Amino acid sequence: MKQILAWLLWITAAIGLSSVVLFLTLFFFLRSSLPEYNKTATLEGLTSEIEIVRDTANIPHIFGKTDTTTMFGLGYVHAQDRLWQMTMLRRTAQGRLSEIFGQDKLKSDILIRRLGIYEAARNSVLTLTPEIQEFLESYAAGVNARLSEINDNSLGRGAPEFFLFSNSIAAWSPADSLAILKLIGLQQSNHLQSEILRARVSLVLGDQRVKDILPDVPGTGVVELASFASSFSITSKEEQNLLKSPLSLSPLKSINLSGASNAWAAAPGRSAVNGTLLANDPHTALTAPSQWYLARLDLASGAVVGATIPGIPTILLGRSESLGWGLTSASIDDTDLYIEKLNPETSNQYQSANSFKTFIKKQSIIKIKDQPTVTVDLLWTDNGPILSDSNLNLETITPNGHVVSVASTLLSPKDTSIEAMINIMRSRSVKQALEASKIYIAPGQNLILADKKEIAMRTIGSLPKRHSKHQSRGRMPTRGWLEFNKWQGVYDQSFNPIFLNPTGGVLGNTNNKIINKPFPEHISYEWGDTERVQRWRGLMQNRSTHTRDSFIEIQLDNISPTARTLLPLIGAELWFKAGTNNSESSKTNKKLALELLANWNGDMNEHIPEPLIYASWIRALQTRLIRDELGPLHSEFTHVQPLFIERVFRNINGAGKWCDIIQSNQVETCSEMAKLALDDALLWLGNVYTKDILALRWGEAHQATHDHQELGKFPLLKWFVNIRQSTSGGDNTLQRGKTRGFGANPYRNVHSAAYRGVYDFSDPDSSVFIISTGQSGHPLSRFYDNLGKLWRRGEYIPMSLDASLARAGATGITRLLPIGKFINQ
Repeated sequence: MKQILAWLLWITAAIGLSSVVLFLTLFFFLRSSLPEYNKTATLEGLTSEIEIVRDTANIPHIFGKTDTTTMFGLGYVHAQDRLWQMTMLRRTAQGRLSEIFGQDKLKSDILIRRLGIYEAARNSVLTLTPEIQEFLESYAAGVNARLSEINDNSLGRGAPEFFLFSNSIAAWSPADSLAILKLIGLQQSNHLQSEILRARVSLVLGDQRVKDILPDVPGTGVVELASFASSFSITSKEEQNLLKSPLSLSPLKSINLSGASNAWAAAPGRSAVNGTLLANDPHTALTAPSQWYLARLDLASGAVVGATIPGIPTILLGRSESLGWGLTSASIDDTDLYIEKLNPETSNQYQSANSFKTFIKKQSIIKIKDQPTVTVDLLWTDNGPILSDSNLNLETITPNGHVVSVASTLLSPKDTSIEAMINIMRSRSVKQALEASKIYIAPGQNLILADKKEIAMRTIGSLPKRHSKHQSRGRMPTRGWLEFNKWQGVYDQSFNPIFLNPTGGVLGNTNNKIINKPFPEHISYEWGDTERVQRWRGLMQNRSTHTRDSFIEIQLDNISPTARTLLPLIGAELWFKAGTNNSESSKTNKKLALELLANWNGDMNEHIPEPLIYASWIRALQTRLIRDELGPLHSEFTHVQPLFIERVFRNINGAGKWCDIIQSNQVETCSEMAKLALDDALLWLGNVYTKDILALRWGEAHQATHDHQELGKFPLLKWFVNIRQSTSGGDNTLQRGKTRGFGANPYRNVHSAAYRGVYDFSDPDSSVFIISTGQSGHPLSRFYDNLGKLWRRGEYIPMSLDASLARAGATGITRLLPIGKFINQ
């Protein structure tokens, strides 16, 4: 027995020792991929010296002799800190994820190959000016210099992920950067998914009732605000009724998780210190690391600082000494789906206006990890590529003998958007930036600008020109062979809405409706916001003048205008009434919940129970309203539709009939539905969290989920690479924290302002910004999540262009030299 115990002790010790050795070995190799920021290196492809100063937040300040060498430096630092992220973005845009992740990514790859994003990017490079092509080539050379450095010096493959997903890294090229920009645009847009959903709902309900659950946005649109003195005028009855104001590597995002953002600006007359102000916070999927990467570039036109996306050689959001620029998703209807009729005699042809035409056909080979390769036939019609079998629920709306094609400005082979963004970055005034934006193609954005004296907003991007007889007005798939359904080209850039120096001194956008023109000059029927804009308008007009701090306060506002509007409607007949349940505890909980909500101001604060009670009630209510009519399709509506619920409880155009359960004999009222939904919500909260209403906390449910998109799925590794934070805000607050909407944790914060910036041109170096995680993509780096703690608390870091400040607190200085140049150490 003693001998057996001795052997067991020896075996246990050996296993323990082996585990320690394995852990130390793994740790050594992982640490070897951490970049060194204090060094001097000679690199191929470099024509003159570059100095990269890392400040206390690890933001690189890049000083090159020329603009192209500065771009080389940007490519180098992107590859230093975010190599895995940028290569995964490239693989997604190329449709090559299956090569390293296997069968699970095949449908994603097929969809991207069918869309032809990468081929369009390759063709677009040729349309750029020689100067911009040189920018892209220099950036690519910087990335490739870092790849060579990793290989030559055995620097742990450049990122720890490559130890698990070992694969060679191809050299970077200009087309890679353009493809990533197109991919980001595809993920921001939701018009393709919206057309499919509208068609599916129409098949179930009929066209008339679609207008209830997917209603048009009311009102004339908001961009410019009136002067402070006239801001208290009463809105029309129609507006009072409906506008009351008291994620991942997937190529397509959920309709509810596509692009969103806030941006606004104030002219000197509305600034307390007589200088322009600009705030911007684009909303993107929360990931670790963040999509955004902060950088300062020294250019011939002047220094610029702001947010980049690894893989794209420009500052997309930021400021110079004299100009600030921000972006919001414009919701341009830049996508149409078409039903194409196949020739019954041969599937190689489709119906055109007068005859059958042969598809343009190419074959694409997709490599799959540990599986045989797959060959996919890529087909194109005059309207665009065929998307059938692309996992988009197209089979539910496609008649037999037909396929579906798509037209989108994002697929343009002559896309000069990157040139526009680089030239905006180099502009020195509002007027220069407006001129530079005219060659921007896609995705559609609202460009908000402020220089020392002027402010402006312009919708940028190509606007499809549709025929006045278009059958669905771009809202659902239509017959692709009818000429009046086809695009008639695009509008001239002079057609794009522009707002310059408004008389009220304030302009902005929360993805809300900006114009109210009739079809076909409407721009869009699908607008990204009807709620936040009401709160923004009130906060902006509550002050005669603004400061940097008041802009920050608005950016971090947690009041839900949706809650303020909907709660009085759905609880009108329930306040302080005891429940009818048999259980006394249920009656007490219901009464307490109603009392809490009756005294709540709509603040989606993480530390209180009211937001969680409200969110659960309204979610349960929408489910009860739509489940009987839509059947299984109701699961597609993962988020509350505020206009729909408001229409129902105000009985707009008879929408109150949604409260009646069509399968029952009696006629249920909206008050009854609200009461039953509250019971559902309280039961769910008791099962998932606690039956003690006062112990509920919104922040426990509304945790920000900064997940690593691949390592975050591994059982052990996820505890080291995923970042969780209790957060305030909600789906419709200015500090937006969009919830997941489904699964066991439907209120997880998965889509938020991963970048925030506020620029003050009365004192430019007092400007501030922040991102949601840290600069580094390496989980072992101290800069992996250092900025995330500030972001979660609503804090910012200085956005200074002062090089001496960066050097004074530098955490590292890198000197990059051309081959053959030696510097004394």
